[in-house]
Amino acid sequence: MARTIGQVEAEIAAALIQFEKDFLGRGPKETKAYIIEDMVLIRLKGVLTPAEQQLAKNTEGTELIKRLRSNLLEQAREPLSAAIEKITGLEVVSLYTDISTQTGERIILFTLQENLAERIRCALT
Repeated sequence: MARTIGQVEAEIAAALIQFEKDFLGRGPKETKAYIIEDMVLIRLKGVLTPAEQQLAKNTEGTELIKRLRSNLLEQAREPLSAAIEKITGLEVVSLYTDISTQTGERIILFTLQENLAERIRCALT
């Protein structure tokens, strides 16, 4: 059965929440996924731990958090990409991420081998 863009976005958001819980020990407060042509953008809110919130109060702590979170995601690139590929049916070409230590938000962007939004629209017609 063909899934809508909203259904695929919800599956991706659920997978990212589970990944954060399994890999980092806690999940974000809010997660939303967006399919934009050949990209999947995931916005996670409330990702900083209380310890990270304390560290974020100075420049050195902010840089440490960004390096640590980036390194952790890089080490988990393969299983995370595999989860996205399983949900979308498309190969992940690249992965980008950044975290705001001011707002506690993290953005993860996957680029895919082809236009997922168009593929879903075509499957529904």
